[in-house]
Amino acid sequence: MTQELGPLARTLSLPYYEDALPAHDQFHAKRVRDIALRLAGHCDGSVDRNVLAASAWLHDIGRPLERTGEIDDHDEWATAEAAQLLAAEGVEPDRISRIKHCIRAHSIRASSPEPKTLEAKLLFDADKLDAAGARGLVRLACIVGERSGRTGEKYAVIDDTSATALEPSESPDIELLQDWAQERLDTLYTQPGRHLGRTRQEFMDEFFTRFAGETGVTGEW
Repeated sequence: MTQELGPLARTLSLPYYEDALPAHDQFHAKRVRDIALRLAGHCDGSVDRNVLAASAWLHDIGRPLERTGEIDDHDEWATAEAAQLLAAEGVEPDRISRIKHCIRAHSIRASSPEPKTLEAKLLFDADKLDAAGARGLVRLACIVGERSGRTGEKYAVIDDTSATALEPSESPDIELLQDWAQERLDTLYTQPGRHLGRTRQEFMDEFFTRFAGETGVTGEW
């Protein structure tokens, strides 16, 4: 391997995002990488920043195929695909194994394993934090748009509630966004992740209060 691992993973990942919709595109992968590395700078433990960066670039390469029904589980598919790509570039087996764990454990799905390494916990937190705060709410709205009407429901089904603690919602989309963002903030593993989550939570609380006022729920004067 002649290229540094993080930039190599970026190069390998970009073709997979060509057909991605905005919520899971290359820019999402970059934001997750940036957040993960930011969190790593505030961790006490030792972090392999190259493993973390590579995992961030590769974690959602299976999303476009899952969206079109060509694969069932983008986590497992991306784990195997990333391992093949990295092995072909001569990346050390130990690093590939650590990246595989990060990718496999990044989702909030009930079928996903718990992240065990610090890199995996940081990737998980960074991915969830990209669904919170100002930018996160825009991203969640994109997901609502992607999925609205897909299952014949009046409102978008943001996630499969059978894999979460959430009850099926009869509420407008904005409350689905609120529930989904809150669920992700409640799952964060690292202290730096929870700290950043609290600042994003404060913004969202203010936003949803303002939203309720503007829609007449609480009254706007």
